[in-house]
Amino acid sequence: MFKLTSLNLNGLRSAATKGVADWVAELAPDCICMQEIRVQASDVEGRFEQMAGLQGHFHFAEKKGYAGTAVYTKHAPSAVVVGWGDPEFDAEGRYLELRFDTPKRKFSVISCYFPSGSSGEERQAAKFRFLKGFFPHLLALKKEREFILCGDINIAHQEIDLKNWRGNQKNSGFLPEERAWMTRLLDAGTEGAGLVDVYRRLKPDTTGDAYTWWSNRGQAYANNVGWRLDYHLATPAMGALARTEAIYKTVKFSDHAPITVEYDFTL
Repeated sequence: MFKLTSLNLNGLRSAATKGVADWVAELAPDCICMQEIRVQASDVEGRFEQMAGLQGHFHFAEKKGYAGTAVYTKHAPSAVVVGWGDPEFDAEGRYLELRFDTPKRKFSVISCYFPSGSSGEERQAAKFRFLKGFFPHLLALKKEREFILCGDINIAHQEIDLKNWRGNQKNSGFLPEERAWMTRLLDAGTEGAGLVDVYRRLKPDTTGDAYTWWSNRGQAYANNVGWRLDYHLATPAMGALARTEAIYKTVKFSDHAPITVEYDFTL
């Protein structure tokens, strides 16, 4: 089995103080994709190159203390792709692709951190620019290789993906345009990208237990007023191999919970 985890850290250094490395050692994933690492190369050097015996690869944002992605892996990749070719968002460290290619297989694990639009109109406009450009990138990638994209998508797709869906229909993360983008991404028809929402393949109706993010305001976590923002998005062949899912909530490393999926194959 191939065990793959995704976790928005809300800061690698912060999560480290909360014991994330010990948890990764106990979990023993093949790969863990991380988002919002908020560090630079100088912060990683001598401290975070490895974690629990896994080798780290990174896409740092140019701006200090901002965004960034990482993948820690048990297996050496055949190639590492840093960024997806859009200068605006590559400067923010939002995309890291590890390729594990063999003569018989082309396969990638991707850690991706979608922009949030919650801070205002300017960032929401950036989020829409990201979505517009990222869709054809994923479509092209799907035509040439199998992949699993793990990440903080910053979109709750359906009403069952957040607690207060009625009150959030005009808020970033649950806007009709964002949800329509996700629907198209998962549409297997001629207009869609045909990707698989792996968690929903395994748990099509789960609501409260599906949440992966909780606001720090009020008692959101205590009352499970959450959102499902963290996903595994896979090509159909990879999605069909998903066997188990687990959202870990025993210890909080950030305002997100890690989601782990086991796939019935090995690298």
